[in-house]
Amino acid sequence: AADAELLEGATSAAVFEQSVRDAGGHVDFIFGDNRPFDSCHASTIAHVGDGILVCAWFGGTEESADDVAIWLSRLDGESWSAPERVAKISATAHWNPVLFAPGDGNLHLFFKVGPEIPEWQTWWMTSSDGGVTWSEPVELVPGDYGGRGPVRCKPIVLADGAWLAGASTERGIWKPFADRTDDRGKTWTRSADFRFDRKVIKVQGAIQPTLWESEAGRVHALMRTNAGVVVRADSTDGGRTWSGIRRTGLPNNNSGVDAVAIDGALYLVFNPVRRNWGPRTPLSLAVSHDNGETWVVIAHLEDDSNEDVEYSYPAAVAANDGIAVSYTWNRERIRVWRIPFAALR
Repeated sequence: AADAELLEGATSAAVFEQSVRDAGGHVDFIFGDNRPFDSCHASTIAHVGDGILVCAWFGGTEESADDVAIWLSRLDGESWSAPERVAKISATAHWNPVLFAPGDGNLHLFFKVGPEIPEWQTWWMTSSDGGVTWSEPVELVPGDYGGRGPVRCKPIVLADGAWLAGASTERGIWKPFADRTDDRGKTWTRSADFRFDRKVIKVQGAIQPTLWESEAGRVHALMRTNAGVVVRADSTDGGRTWSGIRRTGLPNNNSGVDAVAIDGALYLVFNPVRRNWGPRTPLSLAVSHDNGETWVVIAHLEDDSNEDVEYSYPAAVAANDGIAVSYTWNRERIRVWRIPFAALR
């Protein structure tokens, strides 16, 4: 079940939703039951300026099915556009889209392709008009199998201008690493796999790092595990080398987490459940004011107690005067919260 001690005092989803709306925010489903796919998952969101949000996800019959493609919708004003299939390069499953707006007027979309996760490949495409039109997709690192570039969470732009992506492979043992590019995605340099001691953390490994930079060159990663706990690694040289993995006080149900750093605060969206393959409810928003060492859960975005539901794989970005969060809603819809800072105080 959910971690009761950590969640003590957290605002309920219903109350928080009302406070978000009262502060001028929004809570929307991008689409309803009338959708061109049976199942959807693994959303990603980006703010491209002037209040315009872009959200993408994979959708098809079910996860890993050959008909799964990458779908996308734009919020320009107050309504989301109808889902559009933007990437389907072969008759095999597509996975884990990642949108990335580095602030130079371009929007990038990374995604995985392959029938099985251990051998998937990373492809990417670019839009110069906020996600309206896209370049033809190309392999990120030609010839790679296993996954380069971002595996699920957005890259970050470092103080020195480099892009850094949290990556991982899943060939038996889960191995996280960081992928860095100093030329805006043309070439990528892979770090060594992050080190971890299985005698200290009895874990299969860690995957899907979410990254932030606390000061120039100092980068940090939080990761999903099967050990009932979120783990962390740190770098002092812009993600080129990393410390060993250590435990945090955050529970993890072997599902994705995402963090975004804004003005000295670090916001995290996650399932606070301390059990491997535990329920993907509640889905909660936490904040840290000491660079991720301690956390307070502000509120729940979903708090259904039925363990058969699923609210998972959040993505979080800074947007206008607050944060925007997208996530899987029961594999049937994608839900987005636009949360003003006024609702977070």
